[in-house]
Amino acid sequence: MGAISDFIFKVIDMLGIYGPVLSCMLILVESILPIMPLAVFITINFLAYGPIIGFIISWVFTVLGCIMSFFLFRKGIQGWFQHLTKDRTRLNNLMIKFNNISVAELAVLIAIPFTPAFLVNIAAGLSDMPKKKFIIALLIGKIGLVYFWGYIGTSLVESLKNPMILIKIIVILAVTYLVSTLLKKFLKL
Repeated sequence: MGAISDFIFKVIDMLGIYGPVLSCMLILVESILPIMPLAVFITINFLAYGPIIGFIISWVFTVLGCIMSFFLFRKGIQGWFQHLTKDRTRLNNLMIKFNNISVAELAVLIAIPFTPAFLVNIAAGLSDMPKKKFIIALLIGKIGLVYFWGYIGTSLVESLKNPMILIKIIVILAVTYLVSTLLKKFLKL
């Protein structure tokens, strides 16, 4: 882990109590602005706070960020969007299909590491999907996602010392991508 983890620990020590606050805020913002790398923030949390506390912080705040994004689109844009698209049958049919997705299918979709979470949040917020259904799927799906990125991220840092770990990571990412693709086709998402 060496220099990278030493740098992370120095920054966390320097920030003091504001370290966890900054980490939490970055994860919240990432759920709304997808240009930020969630995997990096989760990795930092796992390295800085350990696998248990890092997981809890990452999971809680990524769920909160997704819920904030959902309600932002549900309360702020949904009515305007539905008015704008009322004559677009193809888009309306797609939104109806998304509304009818089961909690289990939605949880799997959320848990797939290569699914753009912000698109799921936006689609759920713009659709008529019940908020309870979205939140339950989110709570379940984010467990696997956070664990996946925490493991991959910390292993990637360790791979700087041991190249075999890097090969394992590449295999895991390739398998995950293939399974993601197959699940999307199988579930017709």
